[in-house]
Amino acid sequence: MILSKFIEKIPPFFRNRYLLTIIVFVIWVVLLDSNNLLSQYKEMKNLKNLRVEKEYYVKRIEEDKRKLHELKTDDQNLEKFAREQYRMKKPDEDLFIILTPQENRRIKRENNN
Repeated sequence: MILSKFIEKIPPFFRNRYLLTIIVFVIWVVLLDSNNLLSQYKEMKNLKNLRVEKEYYVKRIEEDKRKLHELKTDDQNLEKFAREQYRMKKPDEDLFIILTPQENRRIKRENNN
């Protein structure tokens, strides 16, 4: 009795079983399924970040390949690289190191860890 009164108050548009099936399906797809739209959105966002990282690393690899080729082909480049990166010097030379503020902070952080 109470149920029949409740059902009568529902507009006929919502009593349609096909519409109800579609509504349940949409709710299932949007919220309840393991591949729901929310998780798909998060995965697409993650994919975009991974593509940006891939692009960065591809550029770094190309740059490192170029540097390696330069080091293997020319002894002057090898000496320049050793002097700049590893602060190597000849026995009769003095070495003065001038650091930018960013380099100074980076070195301090590395020494503290």
